[in-house]
Amino acid sequence: MRVLVTGGAGYIGSHTILCLLQAGHDVISVDNYCNSSPESLRRVRDIAKREFIVEQIDCCNRTSLASVFSRYAIDAVIHFAALKAVGESTRIPLRYYMNNLESLTNLISIMTEAECFQLVFSSSATVYGTASTPPFPETAPLQASSPYGRTKLFAEDVLRDVVSADPRWRIALLRYFNPVGAHESGLIGESPMGIPNNLMPYVARVAIGTLPHLDVYGDDYPTPDGTGVRDYIHVCDLADGHVAAVDAIQTLDGAVAINLGTGQGYSVLEVIRAFATASGRSVPYRITSRRPGDVATSLADPRKAHDILGWKARMDISAMCTDTWRWQLANPKGFQDADQDCREPH
Repeated sequence: MRVLVTGGAGYIGSHTILCLLQAGHDVISVDNYCNSSPESLRRVRDIAKREFIVEQIDCCNRTSLASVFSRYAIDAVIHFAALKAVGESTRIPLRYYMNNLESLTNLISIMTEAECFQLVFSSSATVYGTASTPPFPETAPLQASSPYGRTKLFAEDVLRDVVSADPRWRIALLRYFNPVGAHESGLIGESPMGIPNNLMPYVARVAIGTLPHLDVYGDDYPTPDGTGVRDYIHVCDLADGHVAAVDAIQTLDGAVAINLGTGQGYSVLEVIRAFATASGRSVPYRITSRRPGDVATSLADPRKAHDILGWKARMDISAMCTDTWRWQLANPKGFQDADQDCREPH
């Protein structure tokens, strides 16, 4: 199939494009690079040893996005393009609502015009909120606790309404949990701009000495050690899950929610200890107050993914930390050094 990947240069997008290419699919990547680097796609080419199409496009620009569909025959779309920082979304909620929902509605209307009705939507475990007890099955009540989470919840509602109005659609709503790790080559990984918003890249920068310590946001949650527990999933497992959804999408009936997680939770302190073991470095931390929008525990029930997609996560926390550390050592500033080299004359 020829698959369009929006947000293709991002952390999950780049790993997914690599998996798509290795699985034999043809790929078109679109990205505006607001939170990513084109260097990630250059490195994907190096690893895959295959060419694919790259377009610099903002999905909120309907005309530009429509031009992609007018120039290429597209069989299916994986939609990653969205702002995704929970904490930031509480500070600038309007930007999240405008970007995440406008990009989706543009995409759906253009896909309809192009008669392309197969979509893998990158949703989030944040749609579960605190309305039920983890591990969360896909039938759990939905309740977002941050503007970012609500954009995913609203997006799922939009897509279910689209399916109800037009039964030609086949949509996988992939509710993924906390992606971490990097490709085993050390060539692509998570490269946040500025200070990381997510735990693993922050821990990695503390371990390498770029940041002095980690702030642990709360140690009074109802968890075994008081710190937040999350279902961390290796980004390569997550990418494989998206490819499995593309391969199975024609068998889906309407819009189907599917968890991509391991079913195994780790607390912040457990992650710190695992990373210290993998890196051989200490990870200084201090306890501070809770962060708005966070929940105590987020854990997947991943059985549906195995039943419908034939997919199951393979890698444990040790592999996640080891691969993150390999990427961090090889790329202390992520893709920033490569981007600087591209801008400077030689």
